[in-house]
Amino acid sequence: MKKSVIALILGGGRGTRLYPLTKLRAKPAVPIAGKYRLIDIPMSNCINSGLNKIYVITQFNSDSLHRHLASYRFDAFGHGFVQMLAAQQTNDSDSWYQGTADAVRQNFKYIQQRNVDYVLILSGDQLYRMDFQKMIETHEKTGADVTIASVPVAKEQAGALGIMRIDEEGQVLGFLEKPQTDEELEHVYTGEDFIRERGYDPQGREYLANMGVYLFNRSTLVDVLEKTPYKDFGKEVFPAAIRSQKVCVHLFDGFWEDIGTIRSFYETNLALAKNPPIFDISTPDAPTYSRMRYLPASRFDNATIRQSYIADGCQIGEGAVIENSIIGIRSIIGKNCVIRNSIIMGQDFMTSPEEDAAEIAAGRPTVGIGDNVIIGNAIIDKNCQIGNDVVITNHMNIQNTAEMDFGMIRDGVVCVVKGAVLPPFWSLEEVLKERR
Repeated sequence: MKKSVIALILGGGRGTRLYPLTKLRAKPAVPIAGKYRLIDIPMSNCINSGLNKIYVITQFNSDSLHRHLASYRFDAFGHGFVQMLAAQQTNDSDSWYQGTADAVRQNFKYIQQRNVDYVLILSGDQLYRMDFQKMIETHEKTGADVTIASVPVAKEQAGALGIMRIDEEGQVLGFLEKPQTDEELEHVYTGEDFIRERGYDPQGREYLANMGVYLFNRSTLVDVLEKTPYKDFGKEVFPAAIRSQKVCVHLFDGFWEDIGTIRSFYETNLALAKNPPIFDISTPDAPTYSRMRYLPASRFDNATIRQSYIADGCQIGEGAVIENSIIGIRSIIGKNCVIRNSIIMGQDFMTSPEEDAAEIAAGRPTVGIGDNVIIGNAIIDKNCQIGNDVVITNHMNIQNTAEMDFGMIRDGVVCVVKGAVLPPFWSLEEVLKERR
């Protein structure tokens, strides 16, 4: 008989490492690749894998995430659903989620429904494409209580990830978070043979990293969380399960990126626009789904665009130069602008001529980017009002600043916050010089 699987997508954390992009939204709601949000990646992986019973656990700044997920609809006769599980007071608990495992524990009633065999636990901030049915096949073939997806990595990458120690059959014997010394690396060494025997080219990769994708027998998950006070899957539940349960790896040899910091978010987005891209965001057999917006096609007036993504509903003015950048939905970019190595997230709405006139009468720029604007190595969040002749560049190569009116610099990337208003002739370097 086909086993029943429910998916739990964890999207409740504060997302502090992605701040200020998470200042007004949940981490899984952060836009990516011009027209999607991070939550669309695990959602699409589930749908493309035939899994249509999906819970999304949320907590902080979750309004926009809830609105976005409300657009997902399943066939009424297929018994599929997407349900948001926000932190709430109940007779069993009156506290916020204290971690990923605690969030699942506080929603036990959904796991303990009849006819649930397996529980798939996913993160809401990773970029990858995986057929979860293959992971289920590995789980059943090995007779595991818990299966964890793992990606082969080279020694140079291992120090930034959680690395697993396995036996010849693929059962996990140990786990080490971010091994640094040669002794620690030797302890979790897998070697190329294990990877090659499973049909993959190791390409010098000799370690197996934890992807944060877990498949539990329902009974195992309930037992682990009922009998322990553990609050976090990666740091507590998974290492403890290794000692008491049969935990096996499912090898994954595709693109995978944990988009947990401003720098990784910035670099991964820009790499999507390269030719060839590091990852095809959508393919014919496994599309990436998102909210339907019914926007018009984008319009260009004698603009120069190189190696960039341009989303729907954009208006790009005459003489504009856009290179190695992501231009999000409904973006308005004026004449003779130069945008390089930047992410413009666009707008949540289109304005009318009357609304634009009211902004001008009030002495403010209209929504969008004005004429003769220069932007480099920056992330411009949604709904910003940027006047003519503004310069947003970080030629001083400052890595981090405190939060200011416009936003902040983090990991060397200029982050202009959602809804920021920058008047004509505003200059980032002049602002930074005044603050020194």
